Amino acid sequence: MDKLSKVMVWYANLSPSTLQDLPLFYADNAKFKDPFNEVAGLASIEAIFVHMFKTTQHPRFIFFDKVQDGRHAFLTWHFLFQLNGKDYTVKGASHLIFNEEDFIIEHRDYWDAAEELWAKLPVLGVFIEWLRRKFSTKN
Repeated sequence: MDKLSKVMVWYANLSPSTLQDLPLFYADNAKFKDPFNEVAGLASIEAIFVHMFKTTQHPRFIFFDKVQDGRHAFLTWHFLFQLNGKDYTVKGASHLIFNEEDFIIEHRDYWDAAEELWAKLPVLGVFIEWLRRKFSTKN
């Protein structure tokens, strides 16, 4: 199994107990960026996942597509979780860059926080929908 497939299996089975395997996939000085975080180093990346497990219930990733060209890989996924007993799904993609030793040195997640998360929250959702109507073109 290639390294990208191993990373996908690890993420698909991510749990608080599997976080200890982070150094098997990420370089010591790896960078991670998503709509809420921009960090570097294993401890900082691990802290993001520790926070995820503390603030959400039953988080999991389901992967759909993967493309790899040399050291670059691109994955599409759904992140499923519960927040206060309500189910949520965030659709996104990740760009991974591997070093020569096949460790991830850069990981950037792309997803629309307004559409995928904020619009689904009770109070913010009304405001986000108003903004969408305000700025959309009329057909």
